[in-house]
Amino acid sequence: MSDPRQVFARTTSDLVDQDPSVALVYAEISGQFLTGIRRRHPDRVINVGIREQLLVNVGAGMALAGLRPIVHTFSSFLVERAFEQVKLGFNHQDVGGVLVGAGGSVDMSAGGRTHQSPGDVALLDTLPGWTVHVPGHADEVADALRTAVAGDGRAYLRVVAQQNSRSFPVRPGHFHVVRRGAGATVVAVGPMLDPVLVASAGLDLTVLYANAVRPFDGAAVRAAITRADAQVVLVEPYLAGTSSRLVDEALVDVPHRLLALGVGREELRRYGRPEEHLAAHGLDAAGLRASISRFLERVPS
Repeated sequence: MSDPRQVFARTTSDLVDQDPSVALVYAEISGQFLTGIRRRHPDRVINVGIREQLLVNVGAGMALAGLRPIVHTFSSFLVERAFEQVKLGFNHQDVGGVLVGAGGSVDMSAGGRTHQSPGDVALLDTLPGWTVHVPGHADEVADALRTAVAGDGRAYLRVVAQQNSRSFPVRPGHFHVVRRGAGATVVAVGPMLDPVLVASAGLDLTVLYANAVRPFDGAAVRAAITRADAQVVLVEPYLAGTSSRLVDEALVDVPHRLLALGVGREELRRYGRPEEHLAAHGLDAAGLRASISRFLERVPS
């Protein structure tokens, strides 16, 4: 499989080459993949160094100047460290741009807590008007980036190393039906699809796949419900429960039970490998199987 971050860099290079209105500003990160495009377009490709607040401000300034900026670094620095600049530079000034964060929740486990960003989507949820892409395959990274750059609004792409075995078309606001069943509905977000499919093998469940989570496809969740006592399992690769309110809003008039799985709030104070972190949060196939089975076995009183 292709490396998602390299796919991001190649796609960005193509977009900057093809469209004089597309610009790139980054903060050292992924610079090893961007040398060629920076040489070809020094006026539209800028490396600000390790200055993340400046990174976002420069991107917003490019948008004000009429360019379509792609703004890139690790998610923890892009969304969390520079959140005030995102809030004021893009939302307050009401300009569009494409933020691309790498590393996600645990890709950079060896880098410690400063490089982990399980709360990025939840934090962006405090701001209106953002489309959020969570690609689960390198091909979806390219598709999502092209889709986002072709628009004029605000978009966030979450690029991580973990991938599913197959890709799906990227259509914001649309979830894919991967499996139909007569029991509970599982919403697998981004790279959580493969672990969910393994975990749910042999269970009579519907599995929906989301590679774009904002807008949230509440209609697909409603359409998947086959029982009066609806049961929904939400599996997200970031902070557990990030999209719970949107499931509840979609089913506001439907009695339902919801299990929200994702990265826990408690910090794991060991470096470890990314797969060890995922297992510790119950996001590997074995952990998901155990959680889903316990949920289905409970009988509401």
